[in-house]
Amino acid sequence: MASRLTELSIDCHDPDLLAEFWTAALDWVVIDREAEGLVEIGPERVSDQALLDAVRSGPVAPTLFLAKVPEDKVTKNRIHFDLSPVDRSRDEEVDRLLALGATQADVGQTGDESWVVLADPEGNEFCVLRSLAPGHFSL
Repeated sequence: MASRLTELSIDCHDPDLLAEFWTAALDWVVIDREAEGLVEIGPERVSDQALLDAVRSGPVAPTLFLAKVPEDKVTKNRIHFDLSPVDRSRDEEVDRLLALGATQADVGQTGDESWVVLADPEGNEFCVLRSLAPGHFSL
């Protein structure tokens, strides 16, 4: 059996601010705030045993650890998130994310892309892809 991707970590100045943004953006919850300067967010949590069983049987959505660090973000992310709206159009989702505190980001796109590049409140770039909502996407 292979390893499983279970967590992703993001360095930031304000873990609580990013937790507020990303839980609203992804409809997730704060899972843990026990350690100073470290917030874990993710999908609604099941019991530890149910989570362990799920991880052992196949991939599960990873949680995000938001860790307070003193350093500033300096350049474009080497890795980023791609979000696909499931209940509205791409442009409606972009508007919603902007209202939550995202900003437009320029990473060299031409304007012909089918996605929109945004940044979270600490400047971490992410993309909003085409909508997967009924009426917008079908197989």
